[in-house]
Amino acid sequence: MATKIRLQRHGKKGKPFYYIVVADARAPRDGRFIERLGSYNPNTNPATINIDFDKTLDWVNTGAEPTDTCRAILAYRGVMYKKHLQGGVKKGALTTEQADEKFAAWVEQKENKISGKKTDLGSAKDEARKAALAAEAKKNTDRAAAIVAKNTPPAAPVAEVTEEAPAE
Repeated sequence: MATKIRLQRHGKKGKPFYYIVVADARAPRDGRFIERLGSYNPNTNPATINIDFDKTLDWVNTGAEPTDTCRAILAYRGVMYKKHLQGGVKKGALTTEQADEKFAAWVEQKENKISGKKTDLGSAKDEARKAALAAEAKKNTDRAAAIVAKNTPPAAPVAEVTEEAPAE
């Protein structure tokens, strides 16, 4: 039986939420599946991906073929890289310890990249909030000045006093 790792859509219109499942290739998209491996929520920034890493790795090693989108998600989480390193261990190019060290370094680098993106997004949001607050404060002061100018009565014209020189 040909198995695929693919996305199963849930959620409402315009707000998709996906389960990552292993299913028979002939089954419908949202139909019967063999096992649920995790979930993917593209509505958050960055997208939320929850995967049972060991089960997914077992299915990929067993021969389940991921779809293009699932392949990208699995590569993002490191499943495909772990499979690649295990292939190197089988061929004798690496030892298990070297493969584990490489994978741990990759995971740490990926976590730093993700946390950096989250902090950048948070700081950009704070800057936008501060700019909006400053613009609103300026608008309020301008509006208050306009109201004060409107409500003050017009000043009476001041007659100019000119001194005349006494005639001799």
